Amino acid sequence: MQQYLITILILLPTLGAVAAIGHNFAAYKRETHYRWIALAFSVLTFALSLLLLGGGGNTKDGFQFVQNDPWINAINARYHVGVDGISLWLVLLTTLLVPISILSSWTAVTKRTLSYYVFLLILESAMIGVFVSLDLLVFYLFFEASLVPMFFLIGIWGGKERIYAATKFFIYTAVGSLLMLAGIIALYFIAGGTFDYVTTLNVLKEGVKLQPGSQTEALLFLAFAFAFCIKVPLFPFHTWLPDAHTEAPTAGSVILAGVLLKMGTYGLLRFCIAFFPASARSFAPLIITLAVIGIIYGALVAMVQPDVKRLVAYSSVSHMGFVVLGLFSFTEMGMQGALYQMLNHGVSTGALFLFVGMIYERRHTRLISDYGGLANSMPWFSAFFVIAALSSMGLPLLNGFIGEFLIMIGTWTSQAITWPWIATMLAGTGVIWAAVYLLWMLQRVVFGRITNPENALLKDLNAREIGLLIPLLLLMLFMGVYPQTFLDRSRASVALVRDRVVAPQRGGTIAETKASESSIVNRK
Repeated sequence: MQQYLITILILLPTLGAVAAIGHNFAAYKRETHYRWIALAFSVLTFALSLLLLGGGGNTKDGFQFVQNDPWINAINARYHVGVDGISLWLVLLTTLLVPISILSSWTAVTKRTLSYYVFLLILESAMIGVFVSLDLLVFYLFFEASLVPMFFLIGIWGGKERIYAATKFFIYTAVGSLLMLAGIIALYFIAGGTFDYVTTLNVLKEGVKLQPGSQTEALLFLAFAFAFCIKVPLFPFHTWLPDAHTEAPTAGSVILAGVLLKMGTYGLLRFCIAFFPASARSFAPLIITLAVIGIIYGALVAMVQPDVKRLVAYSSVSHMGFVVLGLFSFTEMGMQGALYQMLNHGVSTGALFLFVGMIYERRHTRLISDYGGLANSMPWFSAFFVIAALSSMGLPLLNGFIGEFLIMIGTWTSQAITWPWIATMLAGTGVIWAAVYLLWMLQRVVFGRITNPENALLKDLNAREIGLLIPLLLLMLFMGVYPQTFLDRSRASVALVRDRVVAPQRGGTIAETKASESSIVNRK
């Protein structure tokens, strides 16, 4: 089972989709059966994904649970999959958020339920495939496959402007992906007729067939980076995100924020930085500048949003800017913090979208002005909502603080830019603005007196809603108190990528920080 565990994880949700379609032809079918089938297969997928934590799978080139079989012999394309410390946590985040998203749709989705849950399950297979693919062609196919079900989820079950939002989302991402496809084809010939990730990486390390810092390397870097920066989204490629988030159903917003955005930052780390280190260093000042602009811009625009869901959407632009900033600091702390912040954002912002969906299902409005005083009628909802918001703004002892703190320390000690302390200080204002827009939103939505009589009649969270929120709330606390569990598993994999892009240098490593602390103690 270890040899085929990843393949099982990819195929199991798709098998659930097939089972749901097959149930449609049963004589005893009911609309409620589809959601139970989807939940059962997604929970089983999550349970099996936990086996990845135990390791024990075959290890090769830093990857575990590797399966490498021939696929299209004519072009030497192979079905090559595996996980390392970078992709492990992203796979687990995916398998955790999908059953939670299904539970959040339990009563919210009443039309075309079969198609809805089929698309969710197919989307899960595609997302897992993206994070485990070690063949560039297989990666591209999974990357593109994730577009289709999300397009339909937004376009069919979204809000009033769903067609516009879905089309904009699809066009933006598809155009970027076509440039990446051109880059993959170029790498295929550079690597000697193979799409294999490890082989391509080894060829590029030699620096013979592709000179580091050459114009060709720069063009290939831009082809990949453009696709991934749209997916992040990095300023100024972010304009599709607020529309897609606002119009998507609750489950679509949770998965979009929790997983799909991470495909962009994962791609930057796995491919752009690892494959093209010289160009990554050359473009780092530009990308860091755009990341800092995105952090501040996203926070300021979020602050003036009248729609609570649009506010959370713009907060994603700001938070993902932190991730990109950490990646291109090229320090151990910065890159580790960026990977950790990917997980934090998926947990915290995914939870915020769940809360928005819960009050929208009760009131059918997302305008902040229509709420007020929810703590009086919905105390459990309000308490959990406050915890998630504090997590998103980076309160110490919660998960958001660890990621942002590591990113800013790593950026401060970075040698990728001339004045790293300026970038760090400007990015740090994003934390302040996050406190402003989130606390102001909480004040107007949760606290104070009830300004609208309809709010006094709202029912508090039921057992299903509490059950789907508890895992996320516990993760926020655990990741904020004991991050070492996650950082230890990813350190070696992040170090391999960092060694590609940075010559041995001082600054920004966790080991050096500990050594410095020890020397200070000894001197005292």
